[in-house]
Amino acid sequence: MEYQNFQKTLDISEKPELIIGTCIDNRIQLRIPRKFAFVVRAGGANMKYNEFKISYAIALGNIQHMALIGHNQCGMSNLIERKDQFIQGLVKNAGWSIQQAQKQFNTESAESEIGNEVDFIIQETKRLQVLYPKLEIAPMLYNVDDNLLYFI
Repeated sequence: MEYQNFQKTLDISEKPELIIGTCIDNRIQLRIPRKFAFVVRAGGANMKYNEFKISYAIALGNIQHMALIGHNQCGMSNLIERKDQFIQGLVKNAGWSIQQAQKQFNTESAESEIGNEVDFIIQETKRLQVLYPKLEIAPMLYNVDDNLLYFI
């Protein structure tokens, strides 16, 4: 929070102090020192299927704190609204057939859908807290309009 919102001087950390779980969205540009954190990026900050990476940071990096950072205007929210754009994008940019793209959307979009960003971060924090009871997790929201972090 100090580095992102209050422009604290970026020192070089000797060792990582936390793990950050956040979205793949390129608008999220975190201002943190080198070597300060392990960072796991996944669509919607959905850490499902990333538990081994989190476990690795805890076990081998001696990490005791995590910032779980969602953001407003997330593309993983209300995916159905972007179904046609998704399909056409895969046809144009990946060389897929319409059927291939439709199948992937229909098969996998429900698993990636997060719904309301704030509600999802709260749910995901609770899920991770059960999995890692000693890990202190801070649910946060990155505002893509002002590039600041907010505690949820």
